[in-house]
Amino acid sequence: MKERKILVILSNRLNRSQKVRFLELDCDDKGNILKEHPLRAEPKVPKFDEVWEYDDGKPDMSTCHRFKCKYRHKLEKKKV
Repeated sequence: MKERKILVILSNRLNRSQKVRFLELDCDDKGNILKEHPLRAEPKVPKFDEVWEYDDGKPDMSTCHRFKCKYRHKLEKKKV
């Protein structure tokens, strides 16, 4: 069973003064979330398999409905 690391970015496109939140998820191959870690700031190194973004201003991940997958994001690690 292979685990994937996913970065979730929660932002508000209508109110840019609202603080952006970053979450790190550990998922299995089927997409089940194993662990969820809130991050204090934006990560500096590209170590994630996928990057998702939700920009409708919801406060946490459980209230979000659809995420946008960001391909070739600066924090996504290079695929070989």
